[in-house]
Amino acid sequence: MKYDVAAYIWPSYTGREDRTRIFWPNGEGEWQTVRAAGARYEGHDWPRKPLLGYKDEADPATMAEQIDIAASHGVNVFIYDWYWYDRRPFLENCLNDGYLPAARNDPRVKFYLMWANHDAGVLWDKRNSDRQFLPGGQPPVWRGDIDLAEFRIVCRRVIERYFFDPLYYTIDGKPVFSIYEMSNLIKGLGGVDNTRRALDEFREMCVKAGLPGLHLQMVVTHPAAASWPGTTTPGMCRALGIDSLTHYQYVHFVAAGRPYADALKEVYAEWERVPSAYGLPYFPHISVGWDASPRFVEYTGGTYTGNTPELFGEAMRAAAAFADKHPENPRLITVNSWNEWTEGSYLLPDDLHGYGYLDEIKKLQG
Repeated sequence: MKYDVAAYIWPSYTGREDRTRIFWPNGEGEWQTVRAAGARYEGHDWPRKPLLGYKDEADPATMAEQIDIAASHGVNVFIYDWYWYDRRPFLENCLNDGYLPAARNDPRVKFYLMWANHDAGVLWDKRNSDRQFLPGGQPPVWRGDIDLAEFRIVCRRVIERYFFDPLYYTIDGKPVFSIYEMSNLIKGLGGVDNTRRALDEFREMCVKAGLPGLHLQMVVTHPAAASWPGTTTPGMCRALGIDSLTHYQYVHFVAAGRPYADALKEVYAEWERVPSAYGLPYFPHISVGWDASPRFVEYTGGTYTGNTPELFGEAMRAAAAFADKHPENPRLITVNSWNEWTEGSYLLPDDLHGYGYLDEIKKLQG
């Protein structure tokens, strides 16, 4: 393929993880929220239905079907959101039980991990999600920050369980490990200097295990999540030895509540700003859209309107052109996402646009 098109996966569409019943008591993961979603205002294009059905994504048969669709449309990497809460992994089932067994038989789509190390709050529980907007908010269900002892456990787990897998995505032979919320990592580890030492130890663990090293990627999110008091965010990244940057979602840096076409102007400007400001390789990011209203009873929030497959295709071509301008970097493009149904940002086919978004990627790959 011309480009490595890597789509984020939100691994919540299964009931096999017992703790998901805290948020989705019906036992089918966040499909419960998708099924209940409806139009919230005039012209709102919900409900939407998945053309493949409400299938368990921790089932290898389900993921075999999705891998075939991804590969045949030019998506050749999945970035799995990976969680560690309450001193143990959370939502690993879709990766371990669904994707990996399926990909053994069809290895056209590789994977890597993005550690979604944010706090887990009431957002996923539609019965309570609006409460986060009350004065003072709501305390988290689980915290995402961890201390050094627990960080070492996380490092050992991902090295031993995932990094040696032949399906794991690498850059220069090094497994790519993305971190979502750098400020939470620094908070748990006790400052920038301590975090640098911990990350250096992580790299050393990889080398001692027999790997050529580790490629650490940071997600550039909203400023509060990607910075630390007393330093600029670019300075912090350099101090930590981060290898590359990308984004997770437009809404982190471009306000919603506007036409998608208008948002793209700011997106393209961000692509130019980030590598210049940070002095680090940046992989361009494309979001399909944004509409988190299915997760709330009252709150609607802003959406990107007019996010047609055609405009998405325009954005993909712009990302490809950006990648072509930087031949020193791998031609990697990240996409939000494969299956973020409750955020209105997914590539999987639905009854509104069919395979339209995927077809645009297929055209790009040629």
